[in-house]
Amino acid sequence: MTTDDPAVRCTGLRYAFGDTVAVGGIDLVVRTGEIFGLLGPNGAGKTTTIRAITTLLPVPRGIVRVFDLDVARRKIAVRRLIGYVPQLLSADGALTGRENVALFARLFDVPRRERAARVADVIDAMGLTEAADRQTKTYSGGMVRRLELAQALVSAPRLLILDEPTIGLDPVARTGVWERIAEVRRQTGMTVLVTTHYMEEAEGACDRVALMHRGLIRAVGSPGELIDSLGGDGAATLDDVFRAYTGDEWTDQTKGFRHVQQTRRTASRLG
Repeated sequence: MTTDDPAVRCTGLRYAFGDTVAVGGIDLVVRTGEIFGLLGPNGAGKTTTIRAITTLLPVPRGIVRVFDLDVARRKIAVRRLIGYVPQLLSADGALTGRENVALFARLFDVPRRERAARVADVIDAMGLTEAADRQTKTYSGGMVRRLELAQALVSAPRLLILDEPTIGLDPVARTGVWERIAEVRRQTGMTVLVTTHYMEEAEGACDRVALMHRGLIRAVGSPGELIDSLGGDGAATLDDVFRAYTGDEWTDQTKGFRHVQQTRRTASRLG
C-alpha cells in the first residue's frame, strides 16, 4: 500500500441476483482524498457496488481493491479502513447518542484509553454535544443521520462511504449533513465515496462523479466537465447531463419513494 494507490479500484465488477444483473461489469477508480459521487436513479446498481466495496457482498479475487487491498482476500483489513453509513437508519433509539458512538468505538477496536476522547471529538464534530446524553429516539431525522456519521468516523477511517446519506430528510437537514461531511473532509483529508440520486447535492459537493444507469457507468468526470460537455449557454445542470446519457427514464422514482417511506417510518420509531 502506497500513498499513490487509489482509494478504490473496481475492475470489471459484475454482480447478479439470479437472472437480474445489478452491476454489469464496471471499471471505477476513486482517487485518494477526493469526494466522489456515484449517481443514478434507484435500481441503477449504486448500492450493490457499495456493498461489494465494503465486503458485504462476495466478489472474485482481484476485482475490487481498497487502498490496494483485495477485498476478496483481506476483508478484515479492508473493513478497518472504512467508515460506512448505509441507507436505512441504524442507530439504537434506546441508547443515548454517546452510547451509540461508544458502541461503534468498541466494535472497531478503538484503544480503550482513546475511546472517550474519540467519542467526544466526533460527537462535537457533528454538532451533537448538547444532545449526546439524550436517548436517540428523541433526535430528529437529521440529527440521527449526523449521529451515524459520528459512528462511522469514530474509528478514524481512511475511506468514508455514504449510501444515500440524506434520503428522506428535509432540505435544511440535508444541508446540515453535507456541511458536516465537508468539514470533516477538510480537516482530515479523508476520501469520501457517496451515492445519491440528488444531482444538485453532488454538483455542489463532489470533486468527480460517475453517472450510473442500469448497472453500467455512462460517464465520469467533474460536475463542471460533464456539464461543459453538453455545450449550450452554460445553464445546464447534472440533471441535464444524466438525461443526455439515459433519456428521461431515471425520473421514475417509484422504488425511491418506497425507500424514503421506509426510512421515515424508521425515523419515526426513533422519535
